[in-house]
Amino acid sequence: MLTKIIALCIYVLILFLIGYVASKRIKNISDYYVGGKKIGYWAVAFSARATGESGWILIGLTGMGALAGLSAYWVVVGEVLGVAISWLFMAKPFKRLTDKYDSVTVPDYLESHFNTKTHWLRGISATVLSIFVVIYVSSQIDATGIAFESMLDMNYFHGAILGFLIVLVYIFIGGFVAVVWSDLFQGFLMFLGLVLLPIVSWIAIDTDAGMVQELHDIDPALTSLWGGQTDTWLNIATILGFAAIGLGFLGSPQVYVRFMSIKNETEITKGSRVAILFTLLTDFAAVSIGVLARVFFTESGQDPEMIFGIGGADVLGMMTENFLPLVLTAIYVAIILSAIMSTIDSLLVMASSAIVRDFYQKIFRPDLSNSQLTKTSRWVTLGIALLALGLAMVIAIVAPERQVFWVIIFGWSGIAATFCPVIILSLFWKAYSEAGAIASMISGFLSVAVVKFVLQESKTLGVYFEKIDVLLPSFLIALGFGWLFTKLFPRRVS
Repeated sequence: MLTKIIALCIYVLILFLIGYVASKRIKNISDYYVGGKKIGYWAVAFSARATGESGWILIGLTGMGALAGLSAYWVVVGEVLGVAISWLFMAKPFKRLTDKYDSVTVPDYLESHFNTKTHWLRGISATVLSIFVVIYVSSQIDATGIAFESMLDMNYFHGAILGFLIVLVYIFIGGFVAVVWSDLFQGFLMFLGLVLLPIVSWIAIDTDAGMVQELHDIDPALTSLWGGQTDTWLNIATILGFAAIGLGFLGSPQVYVRFMSIKNETEITKGSRVAILFTLLTDFAAVSIGVLARVFFTESGQDPEMIFGIGGADVLGMMTENFLPLVLTAIYVAIILSAIMSTIDSLLVMASSAIVRDFYQKIFRPDLSNSQLTKTSRWVTLGIALLALGLAMVIAIVAPERQVFWVIIFGWSGIAATFCPVIILSLFWKAYSEAGAIASMISGFLSVAVVKFVLQESKTLGVYFEKIDVLLPSFLIALGFGWLFTKLFPRRVS
């Protein structure tokens, strides 16, 4: 235990040092929210991947590998495709336009792109971000408490509050620069930890029949890439649901604000190679950890059903303690926290920008100086963080049997379904109108709730919508409404 605590303390000290150094670069609101648009490709690529993957990859995707078996690798396919399309085809035109408009936030970009006469787009964008970011951050704080409880035997509430305070300090001091630099550090830890563990585990697990055969002996469905169901349409729904998670990389503000911050388009070309390779290796490794865990737990005589009930932090804790030396196990505590905190920090800064820049300054107080905005941003960040912490504590008390994974996916899907269709259409369809953009955002936002709480409850089709999950249907609905309302209310030619 002492070794784990020492490793955690070193990790926290590095984060605080990053925050202190980054604070020296904060001169104005652009520095606080997009690093003055001077960030290099290594930092942007690792930060975008660390933010996009979050605690989902270590606590969610590993558990999914144990639960679904080989079919979970469709998540890898979907995410690699999503990241590749984003970096190779969307990042440069988005960077070009945001530089042209001098945008600091995604709502800035939308309002300038459509040359709006009202603040509807900005208001809707900021509102949706504020709502889903609080949900998303609360789930990540919840995951932090679970990780501390599982890996360090710490009280859940103490762990959640401690993790919350760690993130808040270096964001409060250093803003976006601290977030990106810390994400580079944390992303590097994630990469090493995820790639190392399945290799060590594969070598250590003694099986005469072969890993795939062992998995087949546990349950033949685990070795089917197509879902293992007798219903073909259910298999298709499962594959689509897994692969569609990658749609969230095609315009989510927490990822695309990184493209605003990068130095130039040449850096995007370099960063694309890093981001795609990072995604391929880490996602493949995360699913493999879960698959290997399923075989190992079964071979060691433990109840296989236990895997369904425990969180990804427990899976990782058992795997590291069985296959890694104590020192590396201690480092793995920091790796899990890195995955979670790299998303919390990015989301808090993004939500702060939505409220301060897009609500307060642009609509109510355009006369505010840069120093006043930066100071206000720090206090708003604190307020949002406290709200998310309170929500996490309430959920933990009210729903002790909750599944953190699904809360994370709900928050991710809400942001993605609202913004990704708008970003795609605005980049590649010149006729796309402001009315179409507003329709896309509202329909995407509402569809997430409708699919989750109405369609998935249907007695006939509910099981299919559960497998597809909320993102793909909501994404398609938002695209459809964007096309329809653009045709009904064409873009005005100035």
